[in-house]
Amino acid sequence: MHVIRARNAHQMLPEAMYQLKQFGVRRESRNGPVLRIPGPCTLVYERPTERVVFWPERDANPFFHLLESMWMLAGRNDVAYPASIVSSMAQFSDNGREFHGAYGYRWRNHFHIDQVLTIALALKANPDCRRQVLAMWDAPEDLGVNSKDIPCNTHAYFSRDENGRLDMTVCNRSNDAVWGAVGANCVHFTVLQEFIAALIGCEVGRYWQVTNNFHLYLDKHESLMNQLADVAQGSEGLGACDPYECGLVTPTPLLPAGNPERFDRDMRFFLDEGMTLGITDQFVRKVLVPVVLALMVMKRGEAPRKFESARLHLAALPEKSDWRIACEQWVDRRQVNWEKKHGS
Repeated sequence: MHVIRARNAHQMLPEAMYQLKQFGVRRESRNGPVLRIPGPCTLVYERPTERVVFWPERDANPFFHLLESMWMLAGRNDVAYPASIVSSMAQFSDNGREFHGAYGYRWRNHFHIDQVLTIALALKANPDCRRQVLAMWDAPEDLGVNSKDIPCNTHAYFSRDENGRLDMTVCNRSNDAVWGAVGANCVHFTVLQEFIAALIGCEVGRYWQVTNNFHLYLDKHESLMNQLADVAQGSEGLGACDPYECGLVTPTPLLPAGNPERFDRDMRFFLDEGMTLGITDQFVRKVLVPVVLALMVMKRGEAPRKFESARLHLAALPEKSDWRIACEQWVDRRQVNWEKKHGS
């Protein structure tokens, strides 16, 4: 078993790139050549709520990662919402209307039970329970089925550690390191972990992801791998390059007011209606609303005015919020590219 440990997602990405470069073996896949860690690989995150990746070389889209995680937590499987953020998402649907293997829908609706609430209630009643398994793989629906969207993450196990914190282990059949494991998945699943911990009334512990096939697409990410692998082995260490460890950013709490039921209700309403009337949850009002407004400006506004308008909306977030800083940097990079293209 190959194990990669890191403080958080930002430090995990270069460490994973180094491990793939050093130990990966070249294989073929249906999407082109890959480097794969031989055998199963486990990623261990010591601080899962530090979930944002800031490397400009990666240019992760924080708007999409945050809003897709909310869409999942709401238990939805429609194509319309994620495709309204990133239009290419529609290509992963079989019928253009729904996703076959949408994680959030499987968490909360697919098996005719809200697995999230059921697991939280069980671990609140019995902190030593070892039976809390969240299923995403459905054999009759997935095994041998020709679909564009077969779940990569198949199960998650939840337990409470010796200090009462909520630990989570996610099992994965096959995962791309850049877009999947240390891209969208580390946001999706740590948001889920934080939400269940809030339902229980405990702190977040550690996050393990056990991947049977941990790989990197050489056609897409070989250059990124080489750049970040060098960073991982730098003399100063990854902590010197980590905005979290340096105190430049802080994790944005999902439930600062500690009311998961209100958050769940208001978040669903905001995603469905796009309205803030009647919404009182702090995260929805102070994080989701300004992030969505900034994204709308970026998608519909005219450059160069839209860049400053987006920043004005993002300024409503706490000053050191990881989501605010990541979104601002993403906007900055697009402004730089626009100015280069137009000779400004």
